[in-house]
Amino acid sequence: MDGDSGDADFRNFVAEVEPRLRRALVAAYGHDRGRDAAAEALAYAWEHWKDVSVMANPAGYLFRVGQSRTRRQRHAAPMFPISSAELPWVEPALPGLLAGLPERQRVAVCLVHGYGFTFKEASDLMGIGMSSVQKHVERGLARLRERLEVADNA
Repeated sequence: MDGDSGDADFRNFVAEVEPRLRRALVAAYGHDRGRDAAAEALAYAWEHWKDVSVMANPAGYLFRVGQSRTRRQRHAAPMFPISSAELPWVEPALPGLLAGLPERQRVAVCLVHGYGFTFKEASDLMGIGMSSVQKHVERGLARLRERLEVADNA
């Protein structure tokens, strides 16, 4: 770090990137593991700020860093603890069904429909093309509709 200027740049970077990064990793790995992965990715960014700060897509890179830090725990299914009493408008089966989606479908659906990301924003963060994000969303929603036995009105 180059003193106060580097510290301020990093703080600004974290303020901008952390919410998106955390949401994407929580979508991929569940609340606890996702938050831990985001924290580890940002710690990595701090340690390697000189390199990270000049990257074209540092958030996407850190998403992959967060993924690599959770690989040792891949065998565990992501947990999405939502109580229907807390959020009565959420379908009670949805958290379990989301957890059962393949990772890329789950992340794409959560980012686009859960957090309101555009396909471009999700694409940048996930490090894949916009058309791939769109396909993952379409397939994930189709699988959710099928399992919830909900007709596709699109």
